[in-house]
Amino acid sequence: MTAAAPTAPAASPARTAAPAMAATVCAMVSVQTGASLAVPLFDRMSPAGTAWLRLSCAAVLLLVWTRPRIRRLPRRGLVAAAALGCASAVMTLCSFEAIDRLPLGTVSAVEFTGPLLVAVVGSRRRTDLVWPLLALAGVLLLTRPWEASADWAGIGYALGAAAGLGGYIVLTQRVGDRLPGQQGVALSTVVAALCTGAVAVGGAEADWWSPHVLAVSALAAVLLPIAPHVLELFALRRLTASAFGTLMSLEPAVATGIGFLLLAQSPDAGQLAGVVLVCVAGTAACRSGTRSDTPTATGPAVSQPDMPRSSPRPSSER
Repeated sequence: MTAAAPTAPAASPARTAAPAMAATVCAMVSVQTGASLAVPLFDRMSPAGTAWLRLSCAAVLLLVWTRPRIRRLPRRGLVAAAALGCASAVMTLCSFEAIDRLPLGTVSAVEFTGPLLVAVVGSRRRTDLVWPLLALAGVLLLTRPWEASADWAGIGYALGAAAGLGGYIVLTQRVGDRLPGQQGVALSTVVAALCTGAVAVGGAEADWWSPHVLAVSALAAVLLPIAPHVLELFALRRLTASAFGTLMSLEPAVATGIGFLLLAQSPDAGQLAGVVLVCVAGTAACRSGTRSDTPTATGPAVSQPDMPRSSPRPSSER
């Protein structure tokens, strides 16, 4: 009688979640750095024009890279990509309008209410609610909204960005499950560029075509939205939307760190305590929120273009 071959031990949730957690943190750093590059452009263009130019650059780069075969993709996946593009447009437009009126850290904290709502709605156990609440306490300590003078227009735009970000989280996971590689990201970015263009076209400005503005916009497009899209899609294929939403609570902490490194903004003891709370909440949620299945995108496989030998293939899925 032949002995059965030993089966490999299943990977622990913490080990499975580690790459997704690292990808999410890198995405947040990219988002905050890319957002900081938008602020100087507001002196030459409107926030809506800045958003349109950045998304247009990103759409062109992604289309050249992925070359999606639309006719071979499932209809449900295309609908999900279009919906994701609309959510991305709302998120980007509202975020840039808010950043033009409020500090970056404050906008990041208000936007966090979107992922927090996703985390609370997606929770299945009462104990899961502890982490969003802990993260919320950290965000309050970090930003102290009660001490800031109220700019209701800025707050309204930030809340609109929060709604867009909540929809973005849910729809990014849906697109990742239904479309292979980064084709859904490319198609959704095209839709986002068209939506923002409809808003920005009324205020067309000559500076859109300035070589300096185009160069900065192209660089910023890589940092936001291309790199975050790729990294977050990688993470959302491995984590529940609830865990990912809570992990996004790290973003105000990331904004504080970037402010310290690039803008010499030193956090006080209360803000450091807030950073610790959101880090603990995000890590705990990620450890308990690994997806039990890693879905494969439906529909026929579509070949991806070969990367040049001189360029290393990106580490995330294609």
